Amino acid sequence: MSKTIAIIPARGGSKRIPQKNIQMLGEFPLLAHSILYAQENSTIIDDIYVSTDNKEVKKIALEFGAKVIDRPIAISGDLEPTVSALKHVLEVVESEIENVLLLQPTNPLRPKDLLKKTFEIYKQANYDSLFTVSRNYHKLGKIIDNKFQPFNYSIGQRSQDLEPLFYENGLLYITKASLILDNIIISENAFPFEVNHIFAQVDIDTPEDLDYAKYLYQKQ
Repeated sequence: MSKTIAIIPARGGSKRIPQKNIQMLGEFPLLAHSILYAQENSTIIDDIYVSTDNKEVKKIALEFGAKVIDRPIAISGDLEPTVSALKHVLEVVESEIENVLLLQPTNPLRPKDLLKKTFEIYKQANYDSLFTVSRNYHKLGKIIDNKFQPFNYSIGQRSQDLEPLFYENGLLYITKASLILDNIIISENAFPFEVNHIFAQVDIDTPEDLDYAKYLYQKQ
């Protein structure tokens, strides 16, 4: 039987927040929030894997009930794309895997019913990949020769009248395993699922991002 698995890539190294993936958010380490989210969706997810190069991360992952795949140093660097870790997990795990759900530990807060909604669309319409996006309401522009050139608006235009632009918010990705083996997470035909929720604004990269996540977590 073909499976749907969740993969959580969690390196040990992080420059801006040392040991970022095991920093506390509320009563749980950052990494644990994604593991718990996957466990809450056990009707969809058959197995949960954490890919890591770090002993502390491994210890926490095992404590919270995930399986751990030891990531080789060769694919654990700062510049290594996420797909390398996902592909490595698929190559190590010996079972028929059809779908991969990527949960990034740096996006620890997700709407409760998000996976249920997205997976239903993914399966019913037979997409090969799906990812979450949110609308951007900023007035964007470029600076060329010390001059600001508006990109998505005209000077004086109201924010609410802007042409809709969207950004990849990182909350979750669903992809066919066969695509990942070809080094692809988001295909050309991927379905962009719009999420209008405050959790979509949380992507932890700096200490300030972590503070904001803690604030929202306590509030929610």
